[in-house]
Order: sequence, then C-alpha cells, then structure tokens
Amino acid sequence: MITPVSTTPAPATSPLRFVWTVLIAGILGLAAMSCGGSEEAGPEEPTYSFIIPAGSGDRIDAGETLDILPRELVAQLDETVIIVNEDDEAHILGPWFVGPGETLRQRFTTEGVFEDSCSVHPSGRFTVVVEA
Repeated sequence: MITPVSTTPAPATSPLRFVWTVLIAGILGLAAMSCGGSEEAGPEEPTYSFIIPAGSGDRIDAGETLDILPRELVAQLDETVIIVNEDDEAHILGPWFVGPGETLRQRFTTEGVFEDSCSVHPSGRFTVVVEA
C-alpha cells in the first residue's frame, strides 16, 4: 500500500523556533553590551603597579637580586594590579604568567590567598592575599 505524501510545503521555521531565536539573540546582545565599557572613560587607574625592566632575566641569571615586587601583596576586593613586562623573557609572578613585552591587568573579584612561584622575587615565591 502506498501512503500519499502531502504536496503542501512545510514552513521553513516554526513560529516557536523563531521566537526562541529572537529571544536568545536579544539575551546575547544584552550580555555583550554589559561587558563593554566606555571608550571615553578610559581604563581604571591601577591600585598597584609593577614594572619588570628590560634585562631583568639576564640580571637574575647573573645572580643579581632585584627589588621589583614585594613577597606578599595584600589587596582589597575591586582593587586592580597592573604588571608590565619590559623584559625579553617571560616571568611567572605567583598566580600569573606575563610574557615578554606583555602587560597584565587584574581586578580582584574573589577573596582568597593565591601563592605560587615567582621568577623575579629573591625568595622564588609570590603571594597575593585578597580581602573583603
């Protein structure tokens, strides 16, 4: 037995699918707008600022002790640190990796103690304590 096939074309999309597509696109658009900032306002001034000078890696390798950053940084929520690596070597600074010529900008949004190795501090360690 042969079953007849409808010759009426099916709609390209159902009305419900169209509504969901528009709704999701709107939510994603709002989320993208809320993440952006005003170009006119400029970046927020950092609370803490450190520069790793050019040649630091070579100086450390030669045995020189550099005074670039403290062993421990105690910061408050919503404060900001900026680390500029002017060296031609990458450096690990506690929880962060900063490549040669890179700038790291971090706003503290989570309380806690973050400690790891440090390639520029004489102790070989760097701790960031973030308090409320």
